[in-house]
Amino acid sequence: MDLNNILKQHDISLSEQQLSAFEKYADLLIEWNQKFNLTSITERSDIYLKHFYDCLLPAICFDVQGSLADVGSGAGFPGIPLKIFKPDLKVTLIEPTGKRCTFLKEVISQLNLKDIEVVNKRSEDYAREGHQFDIVTARAVAELNVLSELCLPLVKKGGHFIVMKGPKAYQEIENADNAIKTLAGKYVRTEEIRLDDEQNRVLIDIEKIKNHDAKYPRNYGQIKKKPL
Repeated sequence: MDLNNILKQHDISLSEQQLSAFEKYADLLIEWNQKFNLTSITERSDIYLKHFYDCLLPAICFDVQGSLADVGSGAGFPGIPLKIFKPDLKVTLIEPTGKRCTFLKEVISQLNLKDIEVVNKRSEDYAREGHQFDIVTARAVAELNVLSELCLPLVKKGGHFIVMKGPKAYQEIENADNAIKTLAGKYVRTEEIRLDDEQNRVLIDIEKIKNHDAKYPRNYGQIKKKPL
């Protein structure tokens, strides 16, 4: 099944230019995955559903606009699909692994995307430089109590942290309650979407309600060893 048919089943319509960009992205993902591991999902139809459609869900379920940082972007998920879907977004892909950054830059170049940059740093280091965004996303990066400290400092007051999780999301929300509150966040709501017969996607919306304490984020070793 091609991408257009998958998206039409979910009432999503893309232009020919957007569909062409996604096709080229899939080509690059398959090609580069032979050099080093970017994804375990390699069938084209699975890439369309489990990567591309999945990565559009934050913009379908929530009001995503302005500046967006994608933490632990990896192969560009969800940042690049969101950029293709919403061209007016100003996107920053934060990825600590150099090889993956090389891939991300190649995708951006091949797809001729504008107002999108790649930052080869850890998110907590980047946050300590004072960078903040309207929206911060993360997909399959870490447990939410750890992830909150990696991401919430990057969110502007009044902005939102949108987390993409699986079925354990609800337990993670409970476990991360202290971390979210400590980092000036407020849990707003979840949206649960059926991806296929085997998988549900749970999206968590956390709002940044005030400025966080400047002592956060700590370095990664501290965050990992003693989550808030």
